[in-house]
Amino acid sequence: KSPVLDNSGDEGDESHHSSDSEVDQYSSSESQSSSSQETDNSPDAAYIQAARRKRQLARSQCNFIPLNTNPKRGDKLSDLKSGDADSEDEPDDHEKRIQFAPKPQTLKQRMTEETYKDTPFGNMKKSCESQEDETQDIWEQQQMSKAVKITQVIIFILISVLASLQDIHRSHQREYEKYLQDIENSKSTIKRLEKASEPALNYKFYKGMKTYLENLVDCLNEKMADIKELESSMYLLLREQAKILLKRRQEDLLNESTYLQQLSGKAGTSTDDTVEADKKVQLLEECEARRACRRQARESTGKCDHQEGMSSDDEVSPAEANDFQKTKDDILQNHKKIFEDVQEDFCIIQNILLKFQQWREKFPDSYYEAYVSLCLPKLLNPLIIIELIDWNPLKPDSIGLKQMSWFRSVEEFIKNGVSELRKEDNPDEKILPTIIDKTVIPQITGFVEFVWDPLSTSQTSSLIKHYKIIFGAPSTCDNEAGKAKQDLMGSIVSRMKKAIDEDVFIPLYPTCVVEDKTSPHLKFQERQFWSALKLFGNILLWDGFLLEDALWELGLSRLLNRYLIIYLPNVPPGPDLIEKCYRVIACLPERWFRGLRTRSSLPQLANLTQLLVQLAHKFRDLGSNSGSAVCLLTSVKSLHFSGLQFPHL
Repeated sequence: KSPVLDNSGDEGDESHHSSDSEVDQYSSSESQSSSSQETDNSPDAAYIQAARRKRQLARSQCNFIPLNTNPKRGDKLSDLKSGDADSEDEPDDHEKRIQFAPKPQTLKQRMTEETYKDTPFGNMKKSCESQEDETQDIWEQQQMSKAVKITQVIIFILISVLASLQDIHRSHQREYEKYLQDIENSKSTIKRLEKASEPALNYKFYKGMKTYLENLVDCLNEKMADIKELESSMYLLLREQAKILLKRRQEDLLNESTYLQQLSGKAGTSTDDTVEADKKVQLLEECEARRACRRQARESTGKCDHQEGMSSDDEVSPAEANDFQKTKDDILQNHKKIFEDVQEDFCIIQNILLKFQQWREKFPDSYYEAYVSLCLPKLLNPLIIIELIDWNPLKPDSIGLKQMSWFRSVEEFIKNGVSELRKEDNPDEKILPTIIDKTVIPQITGFVEFVWDPLSTSQTSSLIKHYKIIFGAPSTCDNEAGKAKQDLMGSIVSRMKKAIDEDVFIPLYPTCVVEDKTSPHLKFQERQFWSALKLFGNILLWDGFLLEDALWELGLSRLLNRYLIIYLPNVPPGPDLIEKCYRVIACLPERWFRGLRTRSSLPQLANLTQLLVQLAHKFRDLGSNSGSAVCLLTSVKSLHFSGLQFPHL
């Protein structure tokens, strides 16, 4: 029937030739697949042509969706013109099906396969197929080995998820802790606000405190000039008195030395020299009268072992004493009038500190934020100066710092604030050391430079007492405070050095002049030795307070080796020399010899050791008892230098 169908079509239309062939293939496939259909039921040419027209009309409809979504290049007009031909060339649905199973073999193919099955050609074909299968398996295994194992992938994913969850947990933990801290802060704030007064009362307190401080500062600024004037007046009064006494002592020393030189001279003197000598004699008589008064005073108190020259020549005439006391009383009277027109809340340190204590108790935060501990020392400075106007640290009966009212008030103010904060965290702990460094130490430094007499044992002992209190108190870390203490120590060393250079003088006279025990030359020489020894002892009283190098330089190198050791060899051997050596060694601090090795002494004591060795040999040569000299050598750990043997020691 195929030729019939092909001839019944339009022979002139070549565009339908391919479509007719497709229809023929479709018809043949239909006839093969459905063997149950009758050959008479096959569609004729008219039916096929009608089916084609129907499909073409369906394609032209707007609701038709073509299967080919990637058309070839070309414009729409050409596509429409060739639409019929293209649609006829497309295979039907059953021809587009993918063959998932191998195509069934024909009888002829099966017979051929059976025929060549056991032949070499068949075996070779099987071996090739098995080799291809093996190669395929190897390739698949290689590809699978290259791939990541599913367990590793799962582990990596789980680790990543765990790390992410841990980060989230830590973030939540931090937020939780922050919330807890916020809760605690909120609770403390609530408690503090509950305890606080009303805002109106707070404002009233701060306003009152501000007004009080402004009035206090204005009052102190107004009185500051008067305070400075009183301080300067008292300071000049004491300075002038010390200057007069020092000048008189040096003039007496010079006059007596000159008089003795003239007395021992053989040359004649002129009239002018005679008048000058008479003036010097008068001054010497006045000096001797003062010395006699001191001697009488010592005898009345039972001090019979005192040596001439060990007392301070600080007596003044009654007229001078009255003038001094009158001027001092006037200054103190003006001192009392400074705050006559001022209320007690503005001039008494205890009342002022009470105001700040109330502020600290009611509003501690604002109190510490205002740095009150830095302001109070400067604010109290004028009032402390007023209380120190009549204070002389060189007097033995002077009141100590810790017994002063301002010191106790400040100390109590600091103690009341310790309960609020730890002691090391309390800034108020620095108030008292700052006051001492910036107010008290400058006062003492002025006394040391211009009023202190290093030859006075009473003044030196009193100064050391106050010095011990100052350096025993904790100091601030401020450089200015450290500089104040360094300046004080430097002033002490400088003043003692000046005393050695200007006040120490031990004349050396010929033996024939000093053989007479009643000779004025011998008396003058003895007084000057004991005066130098007194200064030597006063200098060594500073042991433990000043640097040892400074004390060794002043006491041993400058005073002992230059003056005392030079004089002692001129003293005749005997009890007098032993006593002088003993008094020299008694001034040496025992602490200096504790750390020394056996058979060793201080290098600065080499001259003293040599003198004692010579003294021991002299006593031995004279047949006298040399035990005293040996004991002195033992005390300075220099017995081995003598070369003497004392089995009983």
